[in-house]
Order: sequence, then C-alpha cells, then structure tokens
Amino acid sequence: MRSSTPQDLIGRCKACLLPIEACLCGAIEKVETQTRFLILRHVKEAWKTSNTARLAALAIPGATVRAYGQPHDPVPAPGEGVTWLLFPGARAHVPPGRPDLIVVLDGTWAQARRMTQRIAWLKGMPRLSLLPVAAHDGLRREPDAASMPTVIAISRAVALLEGEGKAQKLERLHGELVRRVRSLRGVE
Repeated sequence: MRSSTPQDLIGRCKACLLPIEACLCGAIEKVETQTRFLILRHVKEAWKTSNTARLAALAIPGATVRAYGQPHDPVPAPGEGVTWLLFPGARAHVPPGRPDLIVVLDGTWAQARRMTQRIAWLKGMPRLSLLPVAAHDGLRREPDAASMPTVIAISRAVALLEGEGKAQKLERLHGELVRRVRSLRGVE
C-alpha cells in the first residue's frame, strides 16, 4: 500500500506526519550520539508516512536531513572531519578509525544507488556496510537480507560505534511506528 501524507498536514502532526490520534512524538526517546548523521533523503520520500529517516532525525539531536533530487539543487559536501557512507556492500565492512559524521542515503534502493553514482563526493568515501539484521517487521518489502529501513540501519551503526543501549531506543521507535501505521491501515 502506498504511504503518503497530504502536504497541507490537516489532521497530522507536523513533526512525525502521522494523524494526530496516532502521533508518535511522545514515544521518541532522545539518542545522544558522539557521531553526527547527515541523511540525504530523496525528495519523493519527504511525505511518506513509512519514511523512517524522519524518526531518526527526531530522535538524534544534531542529525540533519537534506533533500536530494531537486533539479539544479546540488548537495554540498560535508565539512572537515572523518566521514563514512552507511551503505550495504557484498559483506560487512567497518573502515578503520572512528567517524565524526556518517552520511545515510534515504530512498528506495534504486534511488539510493543512483545517489551513490550521481553525488561525486560520495564515490571515494569509506563505506560502513553492516551485517544483515534478523528479520523485522517493516512497512515496506525489503529487496534482500542486507536491506533494512533507514532508522534500523542507523541504529545498527549506533550500536557498533556507541553501544547497544542507544540503538535499542531507535529500534523501539521503529517498532512503535510500524504498530501505529499498521493499526491506521487496519492491519494487525
């Protein structure tokens, strides 16, 4: 089922975009991280209720969401510091050292692959590739075992770098989103 939010937001929370009666904002636990996150979200994802990058940005203070995909709107490269790209690979890989910033691509898998091809500064960036997670309930069908919702991928990066306790807050938030959206759709 297509997941979309009317742009006028009538009857919707302006932060989580869910209908007011299902607003998720009260369930968001803040996740303080040393690592910063830059989420490049495809413009077609901005109004989807199933978009989980929004949740990560609401939970992680300092996380930034930038739109990608507007004509004539280049995406500036991040500033100085060690930056990794969180993106699946053929196998798990953790670059040496510790990042100051992790870039996360948010969109369909086809959109994310195109971003890696079209954004020049992503091409030489060290990639953090995670192990597939155990099966999880989601709002979208994942194309393969290495694929996962954006907030789950971010939670796995947080677990790796900063501990499982912080990651569990993001995973609980994702579970609550899935529960509420399925309830709104009449699916249990």
